[in-house]
Amino acid sequence: MSIIETTGLTKSFKTRRGVVEAVKSVDMKVEEGEIFGFLGPNGAGKTTTMRMLSTLMQPSGGRASVVGYDLLKEPGRVRERIGYVSQAGGVDIAISGRENLVLQGRLYRLSAARAKDRAQELIVALQLEEFADRAAKTYSGGQKRRLDIALGMAHQPPLLFLDEPTTGLDPQSRAHLWEEVRKLRNDGTTIFLTTHYLDEADALCDRLCIIDNGMIVAEGTPDVLKRQVAGDVITLGLETHNGALLQAQALLGKQSFVKEIQVEKDQLRLYVERGEQALPLILRVLDGAGLGLQTIALARPSLDDVFLRQTGRSLREEAA
Repeated sequence: MSIIETTGLTKSFKTRRGVVEAVKSVDMKVEEGEIFGFLGPNGAGKTTTMRMLSTLMQPSGGRASVVGYDLLKEPGRVRERIGYVSQAGGVDIAISGRENLVLQGRLYRLSAARAKDRAQELIVALQLEEFADRAAKTYSGGQKRRLDIALGMAHQPPLLFLDEPTTGLDPQSRAHLWEEVRKLRNDGTTIFLTTHYLDEADALCDRLCIIDNGMIVAEGTPDVLKRQVAGDVITLGLETHNGALLQAQALLGKQSFVKEIQVEKDQLRLYVERGEQALPLILRVLDGAGLGLQTIALARPSLDDVFLRQTGRSLREEAA
């Protein structure tokens, strides 16, 4: 069953230079009990889409159903049934984590006793015990982010929105937060998260959409998306000042074992069926033309290859 379903969801903004379409006719479905990722570079429309789905921003067009309610006609019912964790977070650093959680519970109309019980449940579930009664201003980035997620779960929503949940965290904190997100999913919570981290989308998401310039360019499981990129990826680094790159592109583009070829700055990216068999053939072609290589690499397709194939740009380089 779909917990989110959108048709033609659109958001436009008026600026001095005219109308800017931040989100362009997005159609998607998110199923109950999955971690669904929205992967794309900064400015692609990820956060705008999430803000519309969480009722924080009015769509310019289209329609959507969220947790069984019409987004435009029943925004209040939607808000009762979702949790939302923004990039900035919502922790009051002047009080303790426990006090933050009790206050959040009370805001969602839990009784005083139930709010205290729920706070303790979340403290245990998200492993906040060691610092729950310290002022939140003393927390590390990872600790504060875990508290942010706990705040989003205070009223036990079936759907939790996480906007760039691990931005700015160190690798250890990111890995720990991934485990917490998986536990929430395993306990029955549907997770909708935005990210521009390729490894995060690959490791966490059951399914994902890749969005660019406000449009969805690919959708599926990480494995299915990567399988759409034929075979293996061979990356060649060549000199650019003497025309070697374009000459190599012309020569290799004629070879039957090369399924697709793309130019990226001073590199050629070749998509081939079997990389280990193609490598010696590539070297023979380049050697025969007197073209020397600076670097060569063989890899299995990644989500970056999917993004590159769909948009002609590398998400990894844009994130950097």
